[in-house]
Amino acid sequence: MTKTNGAQQPEKTDIKVSLIGGHRLKGETLHERTLTASLIGGADIDLTDIDIPDGAELRITKLSIIGGVRLRVRPEVRVDVHGIRLGGVKDDGPSEPDGPTVRIDAWGLLGGVSVRRG
Repeated sequence: MTKTNGAQQPEKTDIKVSLIGGHRLKGETLHERTLTASLIGGADIDLTDIDIPDGAELRITKLSIIGGVRLRVRPEVRVDVHGIRLGGVKDDGPSEPDGPTVRIDAWGLLGGVSVRRG
């Protein structure tokens, strides 16, 4: 994950697109914003190897007809899930307001969001 220096440097966005098949993403290859889109296929995202600073937000947007998000984060990371999809959200993690945050915007018909910590 790259870091910005205030308002002088714009945030970068990664875009991953496929028709069929999901995406595997590792934290060290992502910027502050990531968009992953596919007709059929989920996103498997591992953020356990990066240090997200306190108060920082990493935003991931998932667009698909069928396919959810499997997210792995460190125990102290707060995860906010937004969007519309059939499928639930599985996360029993912390909700401390000032810690590092990953925001998942998941839009699609089928597929939930599963968060694993550790």
